[in-house]
Amino acid sequence: MTLPTETPYEISCQHVWKVFGPHPERIAPMLESNRSKKDILAETGHVVAVKDVSFDVRKGEIFVVMGLSGSGKSTLVRCISRLIEPTKGKILMNGQDVVAMDEKQLRELRRHKISMVFQHFGLFPHRRVLDNVSYGLEIQGVELAKRRERARQILDLVGLSGWERHYPGELSGGMQQRVGIARALAADPEIMLFDEPFSALDPLIRREMQDELIKLEKEMRKTIIFITHDFLEAIKLGHHIAIMKDGEIVQQGTPEELVLHPVNSYVREFTKDVPRAKVLTAGIIAQDNDQLVVLDTDDMGTVLSVMQVKGSTTAFVKGAEGRYLGVLSLEDVAGAKAGQAGVSSMLNNFPVVYSDTKLEELIPLTVTTDAPFPVVDKAHKLLGAVDRTAVMMAVGGKEQAQGNG
Repeated sequence: MTLPTETPYEISCQHVWKVFGPHPERIAPMLESNRSKKDILAETGHVVAVKDVSFDVRKGEIFVVMGLSGSGKSTLVRCISRLIEPTKGKILMNGQDVVAMDEKQLRELRRHKISMVFQHFGLFPHRRVLDNVSYGLEIQGVELAKRRERARQILDLVGLSGWERHYPGELSGGMQQRVGIARALAADPEIMLFDEPFSALDPLIRREMQDELIKLEKEMRKTIIFITHDFLEAIKLGHHIAIMKDGEIVQQGTPEELVLHPVNSYVREFTKDVPRAKVLTAGIIAQDNDQLVVLDTDDMGTVLSVMQVKGSTTAFVKGAEGRYLGVLSLEDVAGAKAGQAGVSSMLNNFPVVYSDTKLEELIPLTVTTDAPFPVVDKAHKLLGAVDRTAVMMAVGGKEQAQGNG
């Protein structure tokens, strides 16, 4: 997924702890001593559910927190909304500390800034779909006609137009979850918190809901924290992923970084069966590959000499600020008129590959030719090249990635 650029952190968790027990403040010295959860439980009867967690979430991205049952991920997301009170730490939303908010500020935060979607839909069975979706607006004091109009717009957005008059019990599980998402969206929150919302759904419906969430994120640019225990779901949805174990984040990074460089055996277990072609991108594996690069201001004589010395049959051409312009062939350069200046008139069109292109899309291209494909970013700046060998090595787990992504 393409990550929003040049956006500030909208959420920042700083050294967040959650300890369950009668006197969590009394065991603070033990928390700082790096004692294990097991030792603290045995000695004090307190459970360390979240241990010194820090991460930042950019505005408009999906940040996934994943881990096995009991890893602390659901406790963490409830601390972010203060459904559970954190024991220590700061949780900043646009610079404002949620932990320091009084009841009135917290109520306003939940009404206007954040929404939550849970695994269990929490719909009101006695309310029709339209009134379930408009409930948050009702709490805000929005008049009936306006909130119903907004609810109809959101129902259309999530593909439930025509179901306004039905009750939740008349809908399938997937449709009920869409209602839950629509209810969260109706209040137009800046931040959405999802706690394993698709876990109870059948696999096919689950994939459909994942696709729906990706589409909504692109259209509405919400900042999302998504909790899951499924690594395949995490890499499909997340711009960044944090993996938790025993209340701690053991590694965080992009899906590509986690697959390429797992920090320990725990993370490696999650990544070992991942279809790498669906995760790794051209930008991650782009290399020079000894590919000759020349400038559009170079004269033909110089280019020909360099190509002959390097034994290169092609050369990529860059213009101002590193922009990719096209390809030169040795045949064309050798046939150029003597003294011809510049190479712009000799450029050949050749398909470019954008840095966020998945390897599964590259494979059909590379099997048809041995030639390297130029890799460019969104500004068309040349990053390097990929060829059949680089793609196959990456898919096979033997990449020599430079990490240009």
